[in-house]
Amino acid sequence: MRRFALFTVLGLLVPAMASATTVNLLNASYDPTRELYRDVNPAFVRMWKARTGDDVTINQSHGGSGKQARSVIDGLEADVVTLALGYDIDNIARRAGLLPAGWQARLPGNSTPFYSTIVFLVRKGNPKAIRDWDDLARPGIKVITPNPKTSGGARWNFLAAWGYGQKTYGSPAAAEAFVKRIFANVPVLDSGARGATVNFAERGLGDVLVTWENEALLATRELGADRFEIVVPSVSIRAEPPVAVIDKLVDKRGTRAVAEAYLQFLYTPGAQEIAARNGYRPRDPAVLTRHQGSFPALPLFEIERNFGGWAKAQKLFFADGGIFDRIYAGEQ
Repeated sequence: MRRFALFTVLGLLVPAMASATTVNLLNASYDPTRELYRDVNPAFVRMWKARTGDDVTINQSHGGSGKQARSVIDGLEADVVTLALGYDIDNIARRAGLLPAGWQARLPGNSTPFYSTIVFLVRKGNPKAIRDWDDLARPGIKVITPNPKTSGGARWNFLAAWGYGQKTYGSPAAAEAFVKRIFANVPVLDSGARGATVNFAERGLGDVLVTWENEALLATRELGADRFEIVVPSVSIRAEPPVAVIDKLVDKRGTRAVAEAYLQFLYTPGAQEIAARNGYRPRDPAVLTRHQGSFPALPLFEIERNFGGWAKAQKLFFADGGIFDRIYAGEQ
């Protein structure tokens, strides 16, 4: 049985063949995308070789989305970033000036080639009868979720829970009290979504994992549908992981053409098919239709419509001294 990869950097090797040029790219990505880019990268390498005759070697760096953004700001020479939320790429633009503030307008779907949502992974048979967000706040339920200060997935988790709390109980104060009850049930906060999955699936911690839909689908496929099952809550959030070329680094390294083609490739039918097979909801309507059985329809909160965008949400909920700090400080 194949276990989840715990390494941080994966070099994907291309076939040894004569070529006029060999280009190296680094994709700094967030935790759960190892398997996705393991499949995407060779497909792009083949396409680029056929189109240009040149070889490409794509290296991957993985970690919590916020930590990855800070690594790029601190000097990690990534040609592209494929992170868990737009705020982290905004942070690279704002703090390091490595790409323009309007980066999100450069590709379709606000530079989000596919999306996901937040679901629950429980042990087979759902012994704790977890059906919806209210169940995560019940006394005695151990909830596994990563740290919103370092993990983009965790911020989507938090906002999905908050949205449910406000919709169900009617006010921000009630939503805060509800989310505080959930975090009172969290025994440990890992720095990233994959670490949280390992805690739940490999180490046996907790009764329920709050996670990306694609991560839950991967766990059932790789670790056994006889061990886990997915619970889709009554409402969740549209979790959109964006992508961007890091302009100053690709211009310095002479890799702009390949880097831009790499991200554009993610929108092609072939790459959309790979994304769907890896549990991400594709933007391509035809591909989505072919995989409808894997992606249940449900109402989804949206970061712009329901939370005023990432700048506002980050300041209110996740900045130092924000609502998350206020909630979690009381649980220490």
